[in-house]
Amino acid sequence: MTFPDLLRESARRTLESLKDRGLTLATAESCTGGLVSAALTAFSGSSAVVERGFVTYSNDAKTEMLGVPAALIAANGAVSAPVARAMAEGALAHSHADRAVSITGIAGPTSDNSQKPVGLVHFALAIRGGATSDHVETFSGDRDAVRLQAALTALALAAEEPLPHLSAAAIPRP
Repeated sequence: MTFPDLLRESARRTLESLKDRGLTLATAESCTGGLVSAALTAFSGSSAVVERGFVTYSNDAKTEMLGVPAALIAANGAVSAPVARAMAEGALAHSHADRAVSITGIAGPTSDNSQKPVGLVHFALAIRGGATSDHVETFSGDRDAVRLQAALTALALAAEEPLPHLSAAAIPRP
């Protein structure tokens, strides 16, 4: 499988950064559908860093696989900071990783909630023995552009690197 050069390079940098620090990573992905873990595991030797990945596209999966309380999803919606935080913390609780990054958002082309626009993506980074932080972005572009921008942001968060600032026009097209 080939990935856009931008994603491939970001995944490589994340792997190197985490490996150099002796850290392992779990992913908890919703709108990216496993894109982050797929990009990371495209590299030989990635098992030194990637501990596991959870694709929790449905609310039931978030609850069953990560322990996200159904009441939290009902109160805030799946695309929210509290759910992103619970996803990352759940990924840590259900893995042996040192850190976990989560992604939940609305990739489009439509949204089922007028209060949450297409392109809205919430992220969280949970660090074992440390704090959980969250981040939110509203990306522009089509479904592929939103998913790619979300994956790039998640990779940067996981490695604690500066966040990418891309416009939809800068996203490579196949």
